[in-house]
Amino acid sequence: MKIFVTFSRIFVAALFLFSGFIKLNDPLGFSYKLQEYFGEGVLNLEFLIPFALLIAVFLVIFEVILGITLILGYLPKFTVWSLLLMIVFFTFLTFYSAYFNKVTDCGCFGDALPLTPWESFTKDVILLVLILVLFFGRKFISPINPVAMHKWVVFGAFTACLGFAYYVLMHLPVFDFRAYKIGTNIEEGMQVPEDAPKAEFAYHWKFNVNGEEKIITTSGDYPKIEGKFIDVETQTVKEGYEPPIHDFAIEKEDTDYTSEYLQKENVILIVAYNLSKSEDEGFITVKKMTDQAISQGYDVIGLTASAPKAMAEVKKEYNLDFDFYTTDETALKTILRSNPGIVQLKKGTIVEKLHWNDAQKLAIEKVGPPKPKINRELKAQLDSIMKLDQAGRDTGEISWEEQKLVDSTNTLFIEKVLEKYGYPGKSLVGKETSIVAWLVIQHSDKIDKYLPIIKEAGEKGELDKSSVAMMEDRYFMHKGLEQIYGTQGTTFNTKDGNQISLIWPIKDQESVNQRRKEAGFSETVEEYCERLLGTAYKVYTLEEIEKLKEEPN
Repeated sequence: MKIFVTFSRIFVAALFLFSGFIKLNDPLGFSYKLQEYFGEGVLNLEFLIPFALLIAVFLVIFEVILGITLILGYLPKFTVWSLLLMIVFFTFLTFYSAYFNKVTDCGCFGDALPLTPWESFTKDVILLVLILVLFFGRKFISPINPVAMHKWVVFGAFTACLGFAYYVLMHLPVFDFRAYKIGTNIEEGMQVPEDAPKAEFAYHWKFNVNGEEKIITTSGDYPKIEGKFIDVETQTVKEGYEPPIHDFAIEKEDTDYTSEYLQKENVILIVAYNLSKSEDEGFITVKKMTDQAISQGYDVIGLTASAPKAMAEVKKEYNLDFDFYTTDETALKTILRSNPGIVQLKKGTIVEKLHWNDAQKLAIEKVGPPKPKINRELKAQLDSIMKLDQAGRDTGEISWEEQKLVDSTNTLFIEKVLEKYGYPGKSLVGKETSIVAWLVIQHSDKIDKYLPIIKEAGEKGELDKSSVAMMEDRYFMHKGLEQIYGTQGTTFNTKDGNQISLIWPIKDQESVNQRRKEAGFSETVEEYCERLLGTAYKVYTLEEIEKLKEEPN
């Protein structure tokens, strides 16, 4: 019995010390797990959620201290009772979680050793047996000499644990076991190998056959059976391969920018999973750091799971010169244990992660010309103009007559903008919004007047070359001249009463695809015609167009 108690003593103490230290390294991560347990549908103890971090710190320090007192043999009665009560509670919790599939990872060993619910329960059952051995054989727990030093060792361990917990909360975990550790390439972490095992499912189809309920199970195919379909339930038979990073995305207004930012050379991400819970001092510090980074040529964006309204309020309150994008809250909590925090990327690879308290440690070297400061007010106005411009064209929200009135109003506004700022391009309103003024002019009768300004914007890189090319083509078509890039199509009635759609005649037809490529178009004129008009491309001259348009005598 003494040997069995000694083995249990060493094993349980080692496990509690390991488990406690792993969670002590990341108490914030453990508090997130406690919030899951406290949440609705699990333990329904929502009133404890605000105290999750405090409870997490207490539990992990207590776990470490119990491991130490068990090894020392200090206060054996208190130690084994505490161990027994803890393991009974956690055995019940892991069984409840596993049986009802409530929390998929207990968080027993943090991110260092993820366990499934049933694995966690099995581990707790083994611990329960060993702790029962200690409980009934506690008379064999002999203290280690010198006994007089025990209380000082425990006090020292408690103080060290408290100091370590404070340090990692004010900075970041010393050891990073998560999928987003420094050196990780996010894009590679999201890839699934070709030979990766696939998930297997069983589909339980429920039918009413001649008044009798019948269930047929298939691997996915709809059953061939005479009867009325009632319901179908899906059961996972075998889990498929899940990449280490599977919930990361950078989105804004239903557009995915993940690939774009993971390809950029120098990016700084400001991670704030919940803006309403972010620390004020954190964003004051972040403001100084991001201003410096932008001036040194870095692309800076914010990632949050908060609503657009909260994004706008935070940007305004702290006068931030970067945009927020949407990312899954769980992913953001996993990336960084700081709200807000800083992540530096180099072509999608994480090269630095910092708590906002350590923002001054980020080495910001000059990597390019200063990123322009966006005129937020003008950008918002132009974004509204964009929606109005497209209202009757793409969505059909308004009639064509109403759209013409809207276009006229939009043109007046853009003319004032051009007069005040020049062309509102990428450096003034950002790449996405730089197209708005061009779009309004393209839909107006002012192309003759403003084409020189558009061309100048293209030469300065304020507007994409392809947009300039399209306006040039429209200008020539309206003048009855040959276009250059083949971007303009037209539809009209011929003299014999038929309707024809074609690409307007092109100057130097033989080299048009080379010009299109140089202007930034990915399609040849033949491919473009097929997509735009749904017909094969055919070469026409101006003379042929005139003949086709002639009215019968």
